[in-house]
Amino acid sequence: MQKLTYNIRMALDSLLQRPARSVLTSLGIIFGVAAVIAMMAIGKGAEAEIVEQMRILGANNIIIEPIVEQSEQEVTDDQEEEGEGNRFSPGLTVFDAGSIQEIIPGVVSVSPEIVLESTFLRSGKKRSGKLIGVTRDFFRSTKLELERGKLFDGLHERNAERVCIIGYDVRSKFFTQESPIGKRIKVGKVWLTVIGVAAERKFSKASIRELGIRDYDQDIYVPLNTVLLRYKNRARVSPSDLRTAAMNRDDDENGGLPRLRPNYHQIDRLVVAVEDGMDMFKVAEIVRRMLERRHNGVVDTEVVIPEELLAQKQRTTEIFNNVLISIAAISLLIGGIGIMNIMLASVMERIKEIGIRLSLGATKRDIVIQFLGEAVALSVAGGILGILVGVGLSLGIEYWSEVQTIISGLSIGISFFVAASIGVFFGFFPARKAARQDPVVSLRHE
Repeated sequence: MQKLTYNIRMALDSLLQRPARSVLTSLGIIFGVAAVIAMMAIGKGAEAEIVEQMRILGANNIIIEPIVEQSEQEVTDDQEEEGEGNRFSPGLTVFDAGSIQEIIPGVVSVSPEIVLESTFLRSGKKRSGKLIGVTRDFFRSTKLELERGKLFDGLHERNAERVCIIGYDVRSKFFTQESPIGKRIKVGKVWLTVIGVAAERKFSKASIRELGIRDYDQDIYVPLNTVLLRYKNRARVSPSDLRTAAMNRDDDENGGLPRLRPNYHQIDRLVVAVEDGMDMFKVAEIVRRMLERRHNGVVDTEVVIPEELLAQKQRTTEIFNNVLISIAAISLLIGGIGIMNIMLASVMERIKEIGIRLSLGATKRDIVIQFLGEAVALSVAGGILGILVGVGLSLGIEYWSEVQTIISGLSIGISFFVAASIGVFFGFFPARKAARQDPVVSLRHE
């Protein structure tokens, strides 16, 4: 043990005598370990984000979204004779939501949503935002919890009362110094009483863009009937709508008929929650056919299964992460080759030192331990520095970009073990070559 300690100490002294070369030799290991840790942290963060998105969108949810722009198709002779070429669709309505829940087996709940652009006003502060008409099922299907207050009850929904639940950022903007419960805020032209505050829920811009998720923290939620009766019901044609349509006639493009409103759907989104164990694809197909039949054969809705989208995104993320980790592993391999190259050059530089040690009684094993210790020390030191750089790089990526990173002990342990193993693997050949030197020839070497 004493002899082993002596040989290792000699290896460390030799490295410390050439600090610049030692650091340069370890750069490959440093950057390789740092890259592996950073890539694995990005991969873990992406997995966690997908899990969170799955929790929010719901593994058993089916999302139905209206299509305003319809595709053009050629009309057959039979359709022209039957007058089917100009079919009228009432759009996605509250009645569709009720029919889905009543008719289709396995449906737990149906959560309709109406989204209106509006303005929020209170105490001289004003900002734009979205007014969301929902039912109690919305909070269950989206897993949106309340920080304080209570949800809508049956009385609020039936009577279309002027109550609301505000998002976390809305509370921070308008109620910084007081509790918002029981206070009033003006949304559009209607004053609403706050009965609850939603818990904070942050999303990256990538998630909002890719999955169509709104920023829940900036919205105000009111009972669905409150929106339909006190704000806007697109399914209801008012005298002002008729006057506007009459003013927008286009004899050339529309045959002298009034133009249709840009969005004729009563509701903007339906979230259908399905029982566990049900075949999501079969239920989605039944929903699609049912809506097509109810809308007179017009395909003006899109049925989306979030689980399928997230599964595809997860597969793509895994492939991307594997490619990045492979590239980082190549950096480690290059670092190991660099260590072996420098150690071979060191053997040739110190061949006279090797001859002196062998002539004074050192064994070949001692020489192997000395040079192998140098290689391992280089790789271990590079691994430690690489871990520090990798952790800092991961934190920097999360701070300066919207990419979530999660640093795990497993990634650090694997990186350090690989770095040490590289030192042993690539340092063994130079150490073996040093131990096989002939003492006489080594002493005569110039």
